[in-house]
Amino acid sequence: MERSEVGDREAKRPPGVAVVGARSAVPAIFAGEARAARRYLEFFTVNIRNANTRQAYLRAARGFAGWCADRAIALEDVEPMVVAAYVEELGRRYARATVKQHLAGIRMLFDWLVIGHALETNPAASVRGPKHVVTKGKTPVLSADEARRLLDAIDTSTVVGLRDRALVAVMTFGFARVSATVAMRVRDYYSQGKRSYVRLHEKGGRFNEVPAHHLVQEYMDAYIEIAGIAEDRDGALFRAAERGRRRPALSERALTRQRAWEMVKRRAAAAGLPYEITPHSFRGTGITEYLRGGGDRDVAAKIAGHESTRTTRLYDRRDDEVSLDEIERIHI
Repeated sequence: MERSEVGDREAKRPPGVAVVGARSAVPAIFAGEARAARRYLEFFTVNIRNANTRQAYLRAARGFAGWCADRAIALEDVEPMVVAAYVEELGRRYARATVKQHLAGIRMLFDWLVIGHALETNPAASVRGPKHVVTKGKTPVLSADEARRLLDAIDTSTVVGLRDRALVAVMTFGFARVSATVAMRVRDYYSQGKRSYVRLHEKGGRFNEVPAHHLVQEYMDAYIEIAGIAEDRDGALFRAAERGRRRPALSERALTRQRAWEMVKRRAAAAGLPYEITPHSFRGTGITEYLRGGGDRDVAAKIAGHESTRTTRLYDRRDDEVSLDEIERIHI
């Protein structure tokens, strides 16, 4: 086959297949039988639409396949005790939430193989994962004063600084995930009358339209004007900085989640805030401060795009301070 033909074939490959890789990338335990190999690829390219879920389950499948390969365990030899032994070993190295996620990925993969007649039964179906009950999120949140300090510490004399301030404001006042924020296009910030709105691209292809807080409106208007992107309605809203420039400038490429994470780390350090602060901290900060100000949890769930207020409760950190106040009652 000519090199050009190979290139054309690669260019036409669906995005999901490119993520998983070619047939040669199928782990040995699944590659030994043609039907199993095909179902393995289809599981990631056809069955899973969310990119983050795909990557998480891909890590789980490859981890289990590698563990089996090290022990010369073939696909037909995988039974519940084998999966249970793997889960037990994972528990010695990872947190319970991670182990449960790995088991869920393995279980769903084997379900897909059973449906496609590559296996008779699902060996992971009866395996129980570790008990893991979450009543409060682990992501650290900022106080109102800390959030204000971070926003004020951002140097807005450059377009990159204006971008960063606007991005942090959207995540904080819009209870927005970083992935939804960096996915915004210029058209996703729009006005109706005197009020502006942000349209967030949420999980499952859903859109969540949220009225812009007056500070979000102020910061976004300033950023868009200096960036000169108002007319590029289909272009990325939050754009990556061009490297190698004396004066900061923006490219046409969208800012990635990883770059946003790095930016938050830099800005938090410059403001004297803990290193543990992440982009997700702003989501928790906004929800907590909204509820502290007398906001309704059902409304908070709607703004955050949560299907249940139980999820919103994980972000409510008001009780943290109450617990500390109670501990300080101990006088010794």
